Amino acid sequence: MIHSGSAILGLHFELLIYIVTTMSLLFAVCFLYPYHINKELLDIHPKKRFDERNTMFSRKELIPGSEKYLAYYKSYPEHEMRDKAFRTEPGLLSPDSMFYHERAYKAAQSYFDQVEELHQSVEGKVNPEKTKMSTIELTRKIKRFVLSSGALDTGIALTRPYHFYSHKGRGVEYGIKIKIEHSYAIAFTVEMNHEMAQAAPQASIIMESAKQYLNAGNIAIRIADLIRGMGYNARAHIDGNYQVICLLVARDAGLGEIGRMGLLMTPLLGPRVRIGVVTTDMELQPDKYTRRHDVIDFCRMCKKCAVCCPGQSIPHGDPLMIDGIKRWQIDSESCYTYWCKAGTDCGRCMSVCPYSHPDRLLHRIIRRGVRYSKLFRYLAMVSDDFFYGRKPSPKPLPEWLEHHKP
Repeated sequence: MIHSGSAILGLHFELLIYIVTTMSLLFAVCFLYPYHINKELLDIHPKKRFDERNTMFSRKELIPGSEKYLAYYKSYPEHEMRDKAFRTEPGLLSPDSMFYHERAYKAAQSYFDQVEELHQSVEGKVNPEKTKMSTIELTRKIKRFVLSSGALDTGIALTRPYHFYSHKGRGVEYGIKIKIEHSYAIAFTVEMNHEMAQAAPQASIIMESAKQYLNAGNIAIRIADLIRGMGYNARAHIDGNYQVICLLVARDAGLGEIGRMGLLMTPLLGPRVRIGVVTTDMELQPDKYTRRHDVIDFCRMCKKCAVCCPGQSIPHGDPLMIDGIKRWQIDSESCYTYWCKAGTDCGRCMSVCPYSHPDRLLHRIIRRGVRYSKLFRYLAMVSDDFFYGRKPSPKPLPEWLEHHKP
C-alpha cells in the first residue's frame, strides 16, 4: 500500500511539473512570439494647422444672429444644422441637465471661474538678465520644478507648426492669427482622481475635470513665471486660453500616445489625466517621442470606449484618411451635444478604458505584458471585460458627494 501510494504521489508530482512547465512555455510565448503589428495604422504628423474656431468650445460661444455667428456658418454651413442640436439642450452645469448636482456643479463653476482669472497671467514681463546655464542644466531645473509643483509627468518637445492653432477661437481674441514665436514646449500631466472619474458621466466628473484644469493652470503659470524670471520669454497655455493643441504637444514630448477616443494614453494612467503646456524660447533638451504601436494596437482591438460612449461619438472601425492624415476622429458634434444634455463633460470613455485603472502592482504587470505581446494584449482585453464588464455601469458618486435634492 505504501509503495502504491508513493507511486500515485509521484505521478501527481510529475503531472504538476508538466502543467507548470506547459503554462510557463505558453506564458513565454505570449511575451516573446514576434506577432506582426501594423505600424502604418496611424499617421502622426498633421498636414496643416487646425483653426480653433472649428472647435465645439468656440462654436458654443457664438450668439445666434450675431455677426460672428453669421460669418462662421456662412463659411461652414454644414456645421449649423448639427450645432442647433446642442443649442436645444440645457447646457454644461445647467440646473435642467440630466445629472444636475448642486454642490458638484457649484464647485465646478468655482474652479472654472478661477481658471478664467488666470488668463491674464499667461504672459508677463521678462527679466532683462538671462540666467547663464547649459541646456542640460536648464532642462533639469525646469523638469524638477514642474514635478515638484505637483505634475504627474513632464516632457519637452520641439514645437512644430501643427502644434499651434492657426487662429484664436475664443474670447476677445477671436479670429486673430496665431504667430509661432517659441521653439520649445514643456508639457506635463496631472492626475484625475479615480473615484471621481469612475462615476462618469455623473456630476463628479466635471467637478474633477474643472479642479484639474485649475491645477494644471496654476502649475503652467508658475512654470512660465519661473522661465521669465530667468530671462526668457514664456507663455502658459491653460483651459480656455490655448494657442497650442496640448494633446499633440504632450504626445511629441513623449508623455503618451493618442488612442481611439482622441485622448492622450499615458503609460501609468491611460487617459485619466489633464494636460498643461508652456511654450518658450529658452533652449531646452527635447525628449524623444517613441511611437507606442502597442497602445495603438490595443485600442484597435479593445473598442470599449466606443461601445460605452453614451453619444455613440467614438468610431468602432480602423482609422480613416481625414484631412490628409490617417487617424481616428470622434464625432465632436454628437459628443458635445451629449455633454449639453448631461450637464457634464461625460468622461465615460476615460472611466471604462482598461488603461485608466489605478497604478498598482498588478496593473503595472499587465501593462508591461500588453506592451510586449499582441497575444497578451488580447488576453488582457478579454480579462478586463470578464472582471469589469464589457459595458460596466457607472459607479455611484463618492459617498461624501452623494446626490441630494436641495
